[in-house]
Amino acid sequence: MVVNGEPSGGETILSCRALTVRYGSVAAVREISLDIPERQITAIIGPSGCGKSTLLRSFNRMNDFIQNVTTEGQVLYRGEDLYASDIDPVEVRRRIGMVFQKPNPFPKSVFRNVAWGATINGFRGDVNELVQRSLQKAALWDEVKDKLDQSGLALSGGQQQRLCIARAIALEPDLILMDEPCSALDPASTARIEDLLFELKTRYTIVIVTHNMQQAARVSDWTAFLSQGNLIEFGATEAIFTRPEKRETEDYVTGKFG
Repeated sequence: MVVNGEPSGGETILSCRALTVRYGSVAAVREISLDIPERQITAIIGPSGCGKSTLLRSFNRMNDFIQNVTTEGQVLYRGEDLYASDIDPVEVRRRIGMVFQKPNPFPKSVFRNVAWGATINGFRGDVNELVQRSLQKAALWDEVKDKLDQSGLALSGGQQQRLCIARAIALEPDLILMDEPCSALDPASTARIEDLLFELKTRYTIVIVTHNMQQAARVSDWTAFLSQGNLIEFGATEAIFTRPEKRETEDYVTGKFG
């Protein structure tokens, strides 16, 4: 188990070093350092308001869209500082995709939802093949292959979320961030997304924020526990949930607070 250090297993794809993110004068996360291993699933857990989503959004500069946010420290993607002055944040978000809490398909056809981001980013290959491949990777192709011209908004909630995952996959990212992707879904749809995560991690690195500790225990290889903007503990998921090193971690995972 590791606190503010590098996990043993899996080459590191993304690291943060002494990362502090402030909204105005208020620090949402403080001096966080951790390493995300490649092609594994890392869960970020903690009570509401602890900084989970802020930390996740810092990994692909989504916090840039929020007024009065300042970021200190480093976020390193394959050793390159994502907050350096010469870095294009649009390219960052192509390499590091994101799936949000509430499914947010575009008001376009299923086909255009998947193809849109890739085509506006200069994709010059076979778009039909790209759409099919992305939907297959998102375990949605068989359900929508005869509905590609229908609106993505007509799909069920679980299908919409998998459509958003397919949309992210179409950009061929290295890393996919997921901010509570199952919180708006029913148990059956949640199970489909969780099954999908196991398939996706053979090709992608995944970081998932979840308020559901059982979900974190089921799907992740590594877990980071945050409280009041601080990284309390980071290590192998099994250890975090069965033999945590910190009393605060134990109290949280056993339901004594949160």
